[in-house]
Amino acid sequence: MPRKGIALVLSAPSGTGKTTLTKRLLTQFPHFGYSISCTTRSPRAGEQDGRDYHFISVAEFEKRRAEGYFAEWAEVHGNYYGTPLTPVRRMLESGQDLLFDIDVQGAAQLKLTLSDAVFAFILPPSMTELENRLRKRGTDSEETIQRRLENARGELLEARWYDALIVNDDLDLAYDSLRALYLAATLAPSCNPDLLNTVLAR
Repeated sequence: MPRKGIALVLSAPSGTGKTTLTKRLLTQFPHFGYSISCTTRSPRAGEQDGRDYHFISVAEFEKRRAEGYFAEWAEVHGNYYGTPLTPVRRMLESGQDLLFDIDVQGAAQLKLTLSDAVFAFILPPSMTELENRLRKRGTDSEETIQRRLENARGELLEARWYDALIVNDDLDLAYDSLRALYLAATLAPSCNPDLLNTVLAR
C-alpha cells in the first residue's frame, strides 16, 4: 500500500518570495501535485485558467461555498480564494503529495480539515526589506503597497502556530530549509501507517 500523501501548506505576506520557493520545490520534486485554487480575481499576465487558478465569478464562488465545496476559503485583498475539497482528499488518499499556497485564513481552516498537514510560514528578513521588495516589483500602487504592508503585520502575528518558520533572506538557505521540512515529513509514522507491519511480516 502506498504511503499517504503529504499536504504541505505554505503561507507568507505578499512580496516575501513564496512563489519563487514554490516553483523551485516543484522543479526538484516534479511528482509534487499542486492544489489549484478557485478565485474571483482577474487573471494576471501569463496566468491560465485551470493551470494557475480556476477563475470564477463571485456568484459562482458563493454558490459553491454554500454547497460545502471548499476545504477552505478566504477573502484576500477584496477577492475570494478557495480550495476544492474532494480532489484534495482523493489525491492524498492515493499517495499524492500536495502543495498548498494559501493565506493564513485558509491555512487555519486546513488545520481543522487536514490534521496531518505540515504548515510552513515564509518570513521576510524585516518589514523594511518587505517594503523594499514590494516597491521594487513596480506593479502596485502606493495604496496597494500600504495595504499589503498592513496585512503583512497581521499575518506575521498568526505565524506562531505554524509548524515551521522560514526566513527568506538568502534564497538558497530558505529553500534548503523548505526542502528539509518536506523530506522530514515523508518519514513520519502517520505518513507510513503500514510500514512497521510490512517489515515485521518479512
